[in-house]
Amino acid sequence: MPVRDEIAFVTSNPGKAREAAHFLGREVSPVPLDLPEIQSLDFAEVARGKALAAAAALGRAALAEDSGLEIRAFGGFPGPMTKWITAGPLGPAGLARMLDAFSDRSATAVSALALARPGDRPGDVVVAVGRRDGTIASSPRGSHGFGWDGIFVPEGSGKTYAEMPPEQKNRESHRARAFAALAEALSR
Repeated sequence: MPVRDEIAFVTSNPGKAREAAHFLGREVSPVPLDLPEIQSLDFAEVARGKALAAAAALGRAALAEDSGLEIRAFGGFPGPMTKWITAGPLGPAGLARMLDAFSDRSATAVSALALARPGDRPGDVVVAVGRRDGTIASSPRGSHGFGWDGIFVPEGSGKTYAEMPPEQKNRESHRARAFAALAEALSR
């Protein structure tokens, strides 16, 4: 299915919609849906489940994403649960403080995109994953971005995603890599 076809980007996060618009080269409006979310430590499985549910509910192609941080010192936690950890009282600053007891602050930012059509089965869904290694800052820095952007420093940079201008983040991020992988998968 070409990306130019009518699709709904299922998210309630306007920041993700802005980034999707950049990567797709067209206007993208977020379509907030209250969907059941599979409880899994596999980003692709969560995104696939959301895309299938969204395509069935909307009756049209749906793109869903699941993203988060895999922190090495925590054995990959919080992974797909990053949103729930950082959106609550702990917040990104609290997650960063939790690492103060560890010498290893390395982490991987992960984005899994899934594109499904009405009637698709799990094996029909196009899934693409982007990963970016880095570290967790000791405290949030920067005013750009959203979510946990203020604590993730991509490898080779001294800046958090939130300290980067959006154009720079969009060249280097886990989401940029996921969209590139999605475009490649759709071109086959």
